[in-house]
Amino acid sequence: MLFRKRDVRVGRNDPCPCGSGLKYKKCCLGKEASSPEETKERYLKDYGIRLKGKADIEGIRRAGRLAIETLNLVEQHIRSGMTTDEINTLVHEFTIQHGAKPAPLHYRGFPKSVCVSVNEEICHGIPGNRVLKEGDIANVDVTPIVDGYYADASKTFFLGTPGPEAKKIVHVARNSLKAGMAQIKPGNRIGDIGWAIQSYAEREGCSVVREFVGHGVGFEFHEPPQLPHFGQKDKGIVLVPGMVFTVEPMINLGRKELRILPDNWTAVTDDGSLSAQFEQTLLVTEDGFESLTPYDLDSPLS
Repeated sequence: MLFRKRDVRVGRNDPCPCGSGLKYKKCCLGKEASSPEETKERYLKDYGIRLKGKADIEGIRRAGRLAIETLNLVEQHIRSGMTTDEINTLVHEFTIQHGAKPAPLHYRGFPKSVCVSVNEEICHGIPGNRVLKEGDIANVDVTPIVDGYYADASKTFFLGTPGPEAKKIVHVARNSLKAGMAQIKPGNRIGDIGWAIQSYAEREGCSVVREFVGHGVGFEFHEPPQLPHFGQKDKGIVLVPGMVFTVEPMINLGRKELRILPDNWTAVTDDGSLSAQFEQTLLVTEDGFESLTPYDLDSPLS
């Protein structure tokens, strides 16, 4: 179904609850009981969203398993004194050895196989000669392509013993992802996910990056829909079974503003504060969600 009963208690001339901007009578009136195939066709036509079938989900799940194995390998080897380019070599070789391809490599000109973002770097850090130091935090973001299917996941790691600021931002980023995931079920809306993340992070005195968002994934690296990690409850596209997307909140210890470095990729906090991120690829199921890149969000260290 497209909506729960409580979602369609609107007048014919009210704005449609799907978020299209049309009146209810001109949009979803009478479509609430659409068949799965009708829903699939409508979501493709109206939003460009390609819902995934069983075979597709299994393909993304295989890619997801490799993504988690890759992050586990990084966790075993990452250490102070290591360069970010050494992490790239580790990820690249492991991906290739498993018959997969690293999606970031050459994507829109990105020169490496993984994003490694350290301390004040929010995302899209290009691996290079930067040496990881005791007390740093580093986000490692991997996206393997397995038999044509993509899965996307990231974790933020501590280098050695973290200081209080590092502990806080990693804790808040981890729990921000959990807060967003808790909103994923059929009938809820994209806005519910961002609202939950923003509410939690700002309550903890942190800020949410606006410029980079979650996204559909599976057939391609980035697909519709976009999923902001901020927003309003009960707004946006209704979640339906078969949607696969990432939730990947980027949380800053200071202000939300950012700037892009001269490499045209690396985003850093404008005030130099720490930033952390956790990301999983998530499937909307008939009664909730399944992570296709599952890892423990309750462990004290990542």
